[in-house]
Amino acid sequence: MRKAFAFFVLLILSVFISKAQGVSNIWLLGYAEFTDQYTSSTKAIIDFNTGVPIISPMTRKMKFSATQGNISDSNGNLLMSSNGLWIANAINDTMLNGSGLNPGPFTQSWPDYLPMPNCNVFLPWPGDTTKYILFHMVANPNISSRSSELFYSVIDMTLDNGLGGVIQKNYIALQDTLSWGIGTCKHANGRDWWIVVLKDNSNIIEKLLLTPNGVINMGSQALGSLLTHIGTSGQLVFSPNGKKFAFNTLYGGPAPYFTVVKYLDFDRCSGQFSNLQTLPIYDTHPGFGTAFSPDSKYLYASTTLHVFQFNTDSMNLLTGLDTVATNDTFFSPVFPFLADFNLMYLAKDNKIYITSGNSVVDLHYINNPDIDGVGCDVRMHALHLPCYNLRGVPNHPNYFLGPVIGSICDSLQVGVSEINTAEYNIKLYPNPANDFFWLDYDLSHATCNGKLIIYNTFGEVVLQKILFNYFKTVKVDCSSLPNGIYYILVEQNKHKISSGKFVKL
Repeated sequence: MRKAFAFFVLLILSVFISKAQGVSNIWLLGYAEFTDQYTSSTKAIIDFNTGVPIISPMTRKMKFSATQGNISDSNGNLLMSSNGLWIANAINDTMLNGSGLNPGPFTQSWPDYLPMPNCNVFLPWPGDTTKYILFHMVANPNISSRSSELFYSVIDMTLDNGLGGVIQKNYIALQDTLSWGIGTCKHANGRDWWIVVLKDNSNIIEKLLLTPNGVINMGSQALGSLLTHIGTSGQLVFSPNGKKFAFNTLYGGPAPYFTVVKYLDFDRCSGQFSNLQTLPIYDTHPGFGTAFSPDSKYLYASTTLHVFQFNTDSMNLLTGLDTVATNDTFFSPVFPFLADFNLMYLAKDNKIYITSGNSVVDLHYINNPDIDGVGCDVRMHALHLPCYNLRGVPNHPNYFLGPVIGSICDSLQVGVSEINTAEYNIKLYPNPANDFFWLDYDLSHATCNGKLIIYNTFGEVVLQKILFNYFKTVKVDCSSLPNGIYYILVEQNKHKISSGKFVKL
């Protein structure tokens, strides 16, 4: 029996497959201005490539506040980053022609970083694996610090021996009186990108489309009352499945202000928004953070003092409102700064991380964001950093979102026979597993979600898990399973896609 077990272990190890692919697996942190052990040169990186956040100190030139963009290659290796002032390459040096972003008086007065949330985002150029584009914006003190342009810059990765170079810089994609924040979502064809910004103090959403031919202005859409207070759109976020859109803003004033969440449905095909719902929180503490759960069901919003959860599958979102955390007024242990709630980031490990509006060395996170109510498990100041961090989170869309199969906008669709014989890229690691394993898959050409089914050696189903077709990886908790050999089946529409084995040790 022991020999048989050892044989199976060796067999599975012989087909061990490497780590997941992804382009949103890195988070760069670091805003340090102090003279204690957290020096100005000490910053940090969180690497999610293994599925578990690995925090490491690092020395680099670039500082970050609320404005942060970065992107990695298909193997999870960092390619470039930007704080809104310049672009750094993979070795954290200034990219060729990468300085001088966002020209104007505001950047002259903020020489180290920019403080506006979600004001830059990197996207892969559709149809060209050697090019990327950075959309970026900056405040304009001449118009009450709102933005007057949405810029873009184009990067060619074949330059500078593969470290990349900027070939177009500070091109104006849109000129208007804009609120801070850039939202992006894959088009229904699975290749192009929607880019949206809000006209400030108005009911207007401005829309652009990035195609292989460049940036196209798709016009604007008027939708009831969107912004009632200048420059307060917070984080513009789409749900992982691309069907929902939300942001956090303020109304009222002079102080106290009240926080309100705006929610809309989104059609990835037409680019049309609908079903605007205004969700007042009646919290006099300001708030800017928003994030969707991995299953796209729950919307989270934060004020400095509270974290709220909305069930977006409810007919009336206010009936699904729940206060899931109240800040305990904890002060950072190294320097007396309050670790309040600020911006949010849905990371690759399917947890939602929350930064603070003050420079602190602690992060909060939502441990189980797919769970209803306080069961989502908000853990305050639970992740300790080797540096100070202020607000910033990466502006990462769901890069893996596939086409809407069968829709009139699925202009890149493939035939049925091609889908049936497609490579689904099923990968399981680590194998043997201890408490969990990661499963990579590709259902981007599927019309519905898939399912993972785990059987024991008696053929009994011991675990099942939904595989969302808008993701490409999932973390599977197998800690409750006894040690032994297990069989997995991946199916979609009750049709077998792949099968295999793994060992639980």
